[in-house]
Amino acid sequence: MNPLSTTAVFIALTKGNNPEKNRKIAAKATKLGFVILAFFALTGTLLFQIFSLEVYAFQIAGGILLVSIALRMLSEKNGFSTEENHEEISIIPLTFPLTAGPGTITTVILLFSQAISVFEAVFVFVGIAVGVLLSYLGMVHAHRLFKLLGKDGIRVVTALMAIIVLAIAVQFVITGIISVIPHITQ
Repeated sequence: MNPLSTTAVFIALTKGNNPEKNRKIAAKATKLGFVILAFFALTGTLLFQIFSLEVYAFQIAGGILLVSIALRMLSEKNGFSTEENHEEISIIPLTFPLTAGPGTITTVILLFSQAISVFEAVFVFVGIAVGVLLSYLGMVHAHRLFKLLGKDGIRVVTALMAIIVLAIAVQFVITGIISVIPHITQ
C-alpha cells in the first residue's frame, strides 16, 4: 500500500470527474481495501494452506493485472471514460492491487500470524486503517492537483504513472518468478 502512488494513479484514471464522484470512488476503493486486508489478516494463513497458495502466485497475478491497467492508461482514451468503467476502477486497480495488493496482503497475513497478544493483533488492524485512511485522503484531495496541473499536465502525469505502474507490474512478475524458480528446480 502506497498512498502517494495510489493518489497519482487515481488522478490519471479519474480526470474530468467532479469531486463528488471521485469521493464516491475513493470511498468504495478504501472501504473494500480495508475489508480485503482485514479478511486476509484473519483468514489468510488458513486460505493459503487450504488452496496450497504461495505468495509468488499472488505476485504474478497482481503483476499481470497491473500490466493490463498500465496499457489502458497509455491508450489515447485510457479505457476509463464510461460511467461503468469509472465504477470499475474503484475495484481494479484502486482496491486491488493498489490498496490491497499482493505485497500488502502478504504483509498483513505475516504480521497478524506473528501477533502474540490481542494488543498486537489490534495494532495490525490500526495499521491497516491508517494506511487506508491516508489513501482515501490522497484520492479525495486529488482534485486540487487536477486544477494545479491542467489538462496537459494531467496527460503527462497519466503517461508517467502508466510507465511506473507498468514497471511495478513487471517487478511483481519478476519477483514472483524468482520466488517460484527454487520450487520448480526441486
